[in-house]
Amino acid sequence: MYVDFDKLPDNARVWVYQANRSLTDSEVKAIEEILRPALEQWAAHGQPLLASARVVENRFIVLSVDEGYSLPSGCSIDSSVRTIQKIGSQLSDNNGSVDFFDRSAAVRLSDGPVQTFALPAIKSAVNEGLLTPETIVFNTLVQTKADFMTNWHIKAADSWLKRYFKSILLISE
Repeated sequence: MYVDFDKLPDNARVWVYQANRSLTDSEVKAIEEILRPALEQWAAHGQPLLASARVVENRFIVLSVDEGYSLPSGCSIDSSVRTIQKIGSQLSDNNGSVDFFDRSAAVRLSDGPVQTFALPAIKSAVNEGLLTPETIVFNTLVQTKADFMTNWHIKAADSWLKRYFKSILLISE
């Protein structure tokens, strides 16, 4: 059953799917039109799940479920992953394919648009000063709605990227 994201409890489970490119407003609308009916029917072992989704920053799909209402199962989680994959393949067009399983570092540089750095490019971005410990990172590892609400934007030094800054500090000392 679909419910508005704001009505889910703070302990609702969250999954974040990051697109490999910015989404157009029409793509965001199409995603929302696909997700709502999919979530209306989302169930685990025949029990409906109380769930919501939203597209954030024209780049991320945030899927959430109230585990206090009904627990998602492995099969229901797999079903949600297939839905996200299907959305990505349906959106592939002249703007390029959409991969919602992108594991690049998503950051905001100087209050501009979301930018990503592929894993192989992170070290050089740090060396060049494009990524600093103060750079704002989108924390795609949030686990709950409360975590999303308070820890969605974090400093790179407080994220999984911190290991790249340790090597820079050792070199500069």
